[in-house]
Amino acid sequence: MLIAATAAVTTACATVAPQDATWTAYGGNFGGGRYSDLRDIGPGNVARLEVAWTYHTGDASLEAADKGKAAFEATPIVVDGLLFVSTPFNRVIALDAETGSERWRFDPELDRTARFSEVTSRGVSTWLDGRAATNAPCRRRIVFGTLDARLFAIDAMTGRRCGDFGRDGEVSLKDGVRVLSPGAYQVTSPPAIIGDSIIVGSAIGDNRAADLERGIVRAYDARTGALRWTWDPIPATADDPAAKTWEGESRMHTGAANAWSVITADEERGLVFVPTGSPSPDFYGGLRLGDNRYANSIVALNATTGKVAWDFQVVHHDLWDYDVASQPVLATITKDGRRVPAVLAGTKMGHLFVLDRVTGQPVFPVEERPVPQSDVPGERTSPTQPFPTHPGPLVPQGLTADQVWGANDADRDWCRAELARVRSDGMFTPPAVQGSLVFPGQIGGMHWGGVAFDPHRERVIVNTNRLAMIVRLIPRDQESDAPNIPSNNRLGGEFARQAGTPFAMFRYPFLAPSRVPCTAPPWGVLSAVDLRSGRVSWEVPLGNITGTPDGETLGSINLGGALIAGDLVFIGAAMDEALRAFDIETGRLLWKGTLPASAQATPMTYRVGGRQFVVIAAGGDGKRLGTKTGDAVVAFALPGQVDERDTGANAG
Repeated sequence: MLIAATAAVTTACATVAPQDATWTAYGGNFGGGRYSDLRDIGPGNVARLEVAWTYHTGDASLEAADKGKAAFEATPIVVDGLLFVSTPFNRVIALDAETGSERWRFDPELDRTARFSEVTSRGVSTWLDGRAATNAPCRRRIVFGTLDARLFAIDAMTGRRCGDFGRDGEVSLKDGVRVLSPGAYQVTSPPAIIGDSIIVGSAIGDNRAADLERGIVRAYDARTGALRWTWDPIPATADDPAAKTWEGESRMHTGAANAWSVITADEERGLVFVPTGSPSPDFYGGLRLGDNRYANSIVALNATTGKVAWDFQVVHHDLWDYDVASQPVLATITKDGRRVPAVLAGTKMGHLFVLDRVTGQPVFPVEERPVPQSDVPGERTSPTQPFPTHPGPLVPQGLTADQVWGANDADRDWCRAELARVRSDGMFTPPAVQGSLVFPGQIGGMHWGGVAFDPHRERVIVNTNRLAMIVRLIPRDQESDAPNIPSNNRLGGEFARQAGTPFAMFRYPFLAPSRVPCTAPPWGVLSAVDLRSGRVSWEVPLGNITGTPDGETLGSINLGGALIAGDLVFIGAAMDEALRAFDIETGRLLWKGTLPASAQATPMTYRVGGRQFVVIAAGGDGKRLGTKTGDAVVAFALPGQVDERDTGANAG
């Protein structure tokens, strides 16, 4: 029966793929689903996959002050037979999609002696000018933002600047923004394209202080670079319906709430869906009391005017760095016998909200449940938080003494003693001076890797983390006694001043002295969720951080996302140097390919020259995870006429 049902699904899903198949946006298209109908590679032959070509960008050999922070997180796009990829230092490279040979490269000439909050680029976007002549320069444009807050448009065929866009092909995104620290106001995600508009947000280092840059979202004319509209996620005027959720004039003395992740476009409805983060700073909200509506939300904007169509807040008055890190995903699902256009919002809390795309109302019920309250002077926690009923949380939410894990008795005893010293009241335990357990931590649950959606099966594939953090507020008069943190990375510990507030902040992962988590494995999980029922279909460990056969059951902390290609799920993301393929029906691991570095990135697929390729950026993430770094773009394919080759070992 199961075999017959599986065959029926496969037959129903099958489509006749074109000779060539493209990947035109970060998420496959601007709806963000990261799905392809290509089935040249399937469960029956995926074990034969081999490296078709490898290209090295040359970023690994660059001299840069922040080289140690560089993370190669890009997902390439493919159009017109060319593959376009961006490097952590915003160099854009065009490759022959079949052979991996370089066609051109563009360098925006960042000041690499500068210090940046983040050193990454998750990709570029493309726009085709349908009014231009077929062979006109810049008819097809590659559009991207930079670490130093510039927006570029360059010719897809040559890599030359589009001179009619802004000033010689670039627009300053610092215009109209009170930039306090240039290295902390950036663009790290590819812009959204809708019609002839480019929609772009920003990445802001939001724990520096309370009063920071505002996380405005802007639309620009794709031909000229002219500004069309601006939307501020912190209500700028008292007549904005959201202003009443910011107590007093607090909305005028904060910042951030920015859209640093990928914005999604719905061309049919003329909407863009903006994922927003927390107002500044993350861990003390006494100067921004209230729910802080529009922050930590999915906000649907009219793409022509920038006006709010609807908004849905996933966290009220965020105190946990629970930004909406995942790209919203457009999906049409079957609910009570009718087809519902939806938008999927994955969160760091491990919640998956399924919202009606037209109204913003939950498709499955969402309950406001009481949550722990703060005892920090000046703070006032939201009395409730939203919890979706279907699906339930995809990760554990909270940790008790009897749930503590350790590799041995000494580890477990240490973890229990440490847990007893901090506040641990379950999900949404607020930060405290004595320290609070935050589980899941700020890397999720789900993080920027987000979710992939199979429109035929109506199934979501999502990878999650199961790592707890301890967050400690440090009174300002004790700031000099803050821990010395030489590494200042996500798995070592992070200190933030939160200037202008009564408290600095120190956060660190809840690890035993042996450096294994105090939470039970698997520490990284890949899950499938059936959106017809709202239930989890399967979940399996993801990654291997020990390098032993038994390590596959432990899973790994992961950053990056999944690709659905026909009947397969491809994913890197874990701390080991591997790209994996799973059966989408069962979650069974079918293949594991070796990479030259870990892949904190999301794979993509396309067909060119009659051959399907699966490509991933393998460059590691030294700052966040301490994984093996590099600068490789690796293409896998079934054995064929293109020999294995390394096409860019000396690129630079």
